[in-house]
Amino acid sequence: MRVWALKGQTPIVRSDPSRKKVCFYGTLNLLTGKVIVTRTETMNSAATATHLEAVLAAYPEDPLLLLWDRAKWHGGEAVRQVLAANPRLEVMKLPVAAPELNPQERVWKATRCAVSHNHQIGKLSSLADEFEAHLKENTFPTSTLKFHGYLSLRPMFV
Repeated sequence: MRVWALKGQTPIVRSDPSRKKVCFYGTLNLLTGKVIVTRTETMNSAATATHLEAVLAAYPEDPLLLLWDRAKWHGGEAVRQVLAANPRLEVMKLPVAAPELNPQERVWKATRCAVSHNHQIGKLSSLADEFEAHLKENTFPTSTLKFHGYLSLRPMFV
């Protein structure tokens, strides 16, 4: 990433020597631009299932179509159980190695730019708090539905 620094002075980038990490799941509503966020310590089937439950709770009556990349943690027994128990939740997998097709990737990029680029936040927990707050407090409009003609067809199905 690019950073600002005085000419001739190399910026010092500090890193935490521990192996701590924070992970986020995010699901972007393509109509509203709102994101459902789940913060976790690891990305695995159980954490994915927890996030799916949060998505289902956020939209208790609606049929849902998830556009998913092919991350390994999107599978596993816990995920299969949630999908089997909730037939209104359908998954469509995106092609391999095609992040440009995943609208959520633009959300991650916008949030990283807003929160962590050219900012100094000394503690991982503070950075994670700001990252999560940005995701929850902002909307992320996308042209995905318009590009694929959904908005013109939607009135026929509502």
